[in-house]
Amino acid sequence: MGPRLCQVCNEAQSKYKCPSCLAPYCSVACFKKHKENPCALPVSSLEKPPTTGPESRVDRPLTVEEPSEVLQRLQLEAVASSSEICSALKDENLQKLILNIDCSPDAEKELEKAMGVDVFRIFTDKILSTLGS
Repeated sequence: MGPRLCQVCNEAQSKYKCPSCLAPYCSVACFKKHKENPCALPVSSLEKPPTTGPESRVDRPLTVEEPSEVLQRLQLEAVASSSEICSALKDENLQKLILNIDCSPDAEKELEKAMGVDVFRIFTDKILSTLGS
């Protein structure tokens, strides 16, 4: 399958895919325009069996002690549109580490453990680099 055309501007070759609906787009500007309307995964994607085990997400209150530590929309878009980060997220070991953090009743302890694993530490460095930190 060859390169796909951006579904937003229909002019440039797509470099990225929407994390919600997988629609191809070419730039942050097209991503912003695409996100003006709500989107979701295509039905065929929803019918795929889950690739993870019986883990379930742990609901916990969202508390932020330092509001300046919350990422802004443009920062989130930069992370979501980074081909380097998207590529790293294809690693099954990294996926398991992230899932373990998300499903743990003690997420901070699980995060500390994950930081001892090279693939996770490299992943977090890529995110920080994308954010310019």
